[in-house]
Amino acid sequence: MGFSTDNPKGFVLALLSSGFIGASFIIKKKGLRRAAAASGIRAGVGGYSYLLEPLWWAGMITMIVGEVANFIAYAFAPAVLVTPLGALSIIVSAVLAHFILKEKLHSLGILGCVMCIAGSVVIVIHAPQEKEISSVQEIWKLAMQTAFLLYVASVIVLVLVLIFHFAPRFGHTNVLIYTGICSLMGSLSVMSVKALGTSLKLTFEGMNQLIYPETWFFMLVVLTCVITQMNYLNKALDTFNTAIVSPIYYVMFTTLTILASVIMFKVCMRRYPQI
Repeated sequence: MGFSTDNPKGFVLALLSSGFIGASFIIKKKGLRRAAAASGIRAGVGGYSYLLEPLWWAGMITMIVGEVANFIAYAFAPAVLVTPLGALSIIVSAVLAHFILKEKLHSLGILGCVMCIAGSVVIVIHAPQEKEISSVQEIWKLAMQTAFLLYVASVIVLVLVLIFHFAPRFGHTNVLIYTGICSLMGSLSVMSVKALGTSLKLTFEGMNQLIYPETWFFMLVVLTCVITQMNYLNKALDTFNTAIVSPIYYVMFTTLTILASVIMFKVCMRRYPQI
């Protein structure tokens, strides 16, 4: 893999992002516990009292800082390089959960974390170089490929089935339901974040992309996906141990993001063999 001059910036930003996001899991979990203790209604059963809990908002702000760093990272480096670096967030959240939340991390959990990191290192080392994007309309054309549209349609159908059929029945006993919703929506949000981040980068470089409706469409998709992710991530954190939610969410999210990235950018990679 040959790094572009921007890739190291994306690499560093992705590492910082993972640190903040990993810590935010713990802070938000403590906020959810306090809110549940105060109101008697947990987020896992549909309560929203955590919105009045300052500690939850502290965790939310920490996550926002991490996501902003992640957002900028996608503008400088390929998604298949940035996303796997989220393995660091697993280590941060697992260690903090062990000491702060008293959620004991067993040997298999430690082994799982190590395997996630090892897999991420392999992916990062072999991450492909992306073609330089000169406008948001280029990304729009990639997003309009039949294969990617089929992926988007499949994700939407699966999310709706999980939300309306499986979540009410199995959401409180099967961690894969809530994390699955978050991960599926996350794979779409990453592609939109990549497009939006690239648009803003080009705009700051003097090529205004805000005049194109595609930029605002990608922004709408990002907002929709992020709100959905946050809602079901709160439910997952309130229902299951952080040491369980974080690794499963990371693995599913990373796998689906890489899949979405390969589908969306495969035409670009086929046309440019050096990538």
